[in-house]
Amino acid sequence: MTLLMCLTPTLIKSQEGIDVLLPITLNLTVLTDPFSISAASRDFGNITDVNPGAVLCPSTPAEVARLLRFANGDFSYDSESTTSSPGFKVAARGQGHSLRGQASAPGGVVVNMTCLAKTATPAAVVVSADGTYADVAAGAMWVEVLEAALARGVSPVTFTDYLYLSVGGTLSNAGIGGQVFRHGPQISNVHELDVITGKGDMVTCSPKLNPELFYGVLGGLGQFGIITRARIALDHAPTRVKWLRILYSDFSAFTRDQERLISMANDLRVDFLEGQLMMSNGIVDTSFFPLSDQTRVASLVNEHRIIYVLEVAKYYDTTTLPIIDQVIDTLTRTLGFTSEFMFMQDVPYFDFLNRVRNEEDKLRSIGLWEVPHPWLNMFVPKSRVLDFHEGVIKGLLLNQTATSGVTLFYPTNRNKWNNLMSAMIPNEDVFYVVGFLQSAGGSHNFEELESLNDRIINFCNNSGIKIKEYLMHYTKKEDWIKHFGPKWSDFSRRKMMFDPEKLLSPGQDIFN
Repeated sequence: MTLLMCLTPTLIKSQEGIDVLLPITLNLTVLTDPFSISAASRDFGNITDVNPGAVLCPSTPAEVARLLRFANGDFSYDSESTTSSPGFKVAARGQGHSLRGQASAPGGVVVNMTCLAKTATPAAVVVSADGTYADVAAGAMWVEVLEAALARGVSPVTFTDYLYLSVGGTLSNAGIGGQVFRHGPQISNVHELDVITGKGDMVTCSPKLNPELFYGVLGGLGQFGIITRARIALDHAPTRVKWLRILYSDFSAFTRDQERLISMANDLRVDFLEGQLMMSNGIVDTSFFPLSDQTRVASLVNEHRIIYVLEVAKYYDTTTLPIIDQVIDTLTRTLGFTSEFMFMQDVPYFDFLNRVRNEEDKLRSIGLWEVPHPWLNMFVPKSRVLDFHEGVIKGLLLNQTATSGVTLFYPTNRNKWNNLMSAMIPNEDVFYVVGFLQSAGGSHNFEELESLNDRIINFCNNSGIKIKEYLMHYTKKEDWIKHFGPKWSDFSRRKMMFDPEKLLSPGQDIFN
């Protein structure tokens, strides 16, 4: 690994493709060796390969600010320069779990945010004395936040399904999972941020302090600034979880029960709710179920071709232990699932939240983790979910020769989202989170999966189903304008306010 620290200038590319030297007087630690460049050129999606000119491994946020000020034309670090603004691109990268190069910076500089997490003082995660919040380095992973909080008997209230994502990364999108119906996405549970704008200004912001930047950055796809610290809301942590998977053969009963569960009063409702599809033309994973029941679960899927899995969880601790079984009985008594197909596990709270790690280990062991992931994620309005099911799930997915990966399908409540933030959702009180998490490994061809994604989008467009994509990657400006709709004016105005040179997050392809 090559470390260039105040020793030699580093060559990168401007927006126009012109060579730019990072002067040694910037006093930055950058990596230019082939391994570091290659690692920063790819992401979890394994679809794109975009080389930066250098990777910055900052020890303080001030180093990131210096880099951005230089990119904006602050030549106080380079007295010999006579050029105009260098204008090279800069992108923040956490754990590299974007899908289509969204955290790339062609020829420019990728900022490795994990470096800041490692050097954060006094620690990457600092829980407040009263346990109501944690100050977190943006490059830290959510699993690290959870571990530090649990040591104090508290926890964040909403999580993504996979915990090994950076805090800054999920807050730049939304951060959704099975708790979103109750507590909103992760962006709805942030008190304060430290942000370095595209101009290189170091700004603290909150709903009352610099709110324009605060609301813009949350769900802002990295367009206005680089988050370096987030103050995350915490609450009392349970110790154990009643984790249920309940099987349905009828889609209407499945969605009706999901919608009823997310509308129940706080003292009765479940703490976690998601849904999955099990299809006979895909891999039927029965590992959750007791060994004695796995054959009949697989037979049920083959009989109906598609089974809908309601996945819910209820948290508890020593205080609620005496009543937890009664609560579960009350919650499930009137559900319309297939008789004798309700299954439950009792697991530690941490193990439940970290459940996808086991799936990762399985996929790694058979070589299906580091493969192309042409995932398609979207929000579907409740009013059209039956049409979507008929046209997409039964009309397209079920008629594939084979399906690969997991299909998520569950509702959430609009009132748990803050419309002041940049993230876009359908304009209905209830909408569905749908994720086609397919992998192009083994017999599954990447081009075929991409074609399926296109057909899904085309069906929605032709049928007038006003979906909103999540973790999307558009390449045409008109598609971004359509996506943001009434927020586009504010979104583009904030870009001019905080990143007028349009340097940040070029991999999103919004303002390129």
